[in-house]
Amino acid sequence: MCLRTLLMKALLAYALTVGAAGRPLLPAEAATAEPQAKSDTDVFDEAWRLVQNRFYDRNLLGLDWEAVGNKYRGAYAEAKTDAERSAAINAMLDELGVSHTHHFIKEQPAYYQLVDIFSWPLRRDIPKYFSGGAITYSGIGIFTKTIDGKTFISGVLAGLPADTAGLRVGDEIISADGGAFEAVGSFHGKEGEAVALAIRRDANGPVTTIAVRPRRIKPDDAFESAMLDSARIIEANGRRIGYIHVWSYAGRSYQEILEAALSDGKLKDADALIWDLRDGWGGARPSFLRIFDPHGPTMILSERNGDTEMVGFRWRKPVVLLTNNGTRSGKEVLTYGFKKNGYGEVVGEPTAGALLAARAFLLSDGSLLILAVNDVTVDGERLEGKGVVPTIEVPFELPYAAGKDPQLNRAISVLSDGA
Repeated sequence: MCLRTLLMKALLAYALTVGAAGRPLLPAEAATAEPQAKSDTDVFDEAWRLVQNRFYDRNLLGLDWEAVGNKYRGAYAEAKTDAERSAAINAMLDELGVSHTHHFIKEQPAYYQLVDIFSWPLRRDIPKYFSGGAITYSGIGIFTKTIDGKTFISGVLAGLPADTAGLRVGDEIISADGGAFEAVGSFHGKEGEAVALAIRRDANGPVTTIAVRPRRIKPDDAFESAMLDSARIIEANGRRIGYIHVWSYAGRSYQEILEAALSDGKLKDADALIWDLRDGWGGARPSFLRIFDPHGPTMILSERNGDTEMVGFRWRKPVVLLTNNGTRSGKEVLTYGFKKNGYGEVVGEPTAGALLAARAFLLSDGSLLILAVNDVTVDGERLEGKGVVPTIEVPFELPYAAGKDPQLNRAISVLSDGA
């Protein structure tokens, strides 16, 4: 990773959050591990104290925080597994009723994704919990969602093992190698080996098996490669419509990928663009919207050897933005500005309404606490708990979608014939 990208990540280490809308996290303010646990509830108490001392509202939204801690401390002490202990901490955090305040453990892909996103401010603590400081996990490149006790694939990263194996959004995962499916555990130690996923594609259909070969995933690299591989041209009604999916906006590098794809990459000859901000993580800066401001200048630098560099590239063709309830944080700022400035239609579902600025803390057992440390407004408007409503609402029923995407189809229709 280049020095410029590392420096940008230092400024964008709150990548779940709003980018420039909240102040950057300075390295000295980054998470520090508490002393090693000395009692059955020590880690619980670490999380409790961090909320008490660092939460953005010093009045803790009117809660009796000591009483809240006492309410869940016993459940934590009686828990037998990491998952049960994390559930007790999250039950406590849920009393706050805000976004960007959650506890994660190593059994969750989100744990690794967020540690990587916050890797710069967490850099002093990461070597304590990751051999050689490498933030990786065994996986296949999917997002999942639990609905009515069933696990469904809600996102497939282009080019990663799940994609190449033929898994689709909406597939229900029944089991992995005959056992209960675990997002990380089912693939741990099986990199390169075939893992049999039993899936159901139709609500009343048969259970089928798909072999998928997990690999070691470094989240930041995976999100970048998936973004690159998602870029494609869709032919519709005589028009060439470009498409690109931004899974994470936690750094300038993702915006550079977008600019490169549009200026001289796969999408340079497209007649229109679908900018997919559904699901994944935020971290975008409001300035990223400038690419769609048609009035800004574009400058080209030419060297004597013929090499050229474009500065301030602008997309001056039609564009549609895709959103859903997984469009969160900094992506919501982009959605808000895109809609307010009339750059194009916003198609899909309302955004998450998750717009507080967060900080990451690695606790003494290696688990991760994400904590809201700043309130946020955008142009004086508070989007937390509210979100942004699309200009064209299109629902998406995830279970057994079988890869069908009505939101994408509507965006194609808008750009191809104005329907």
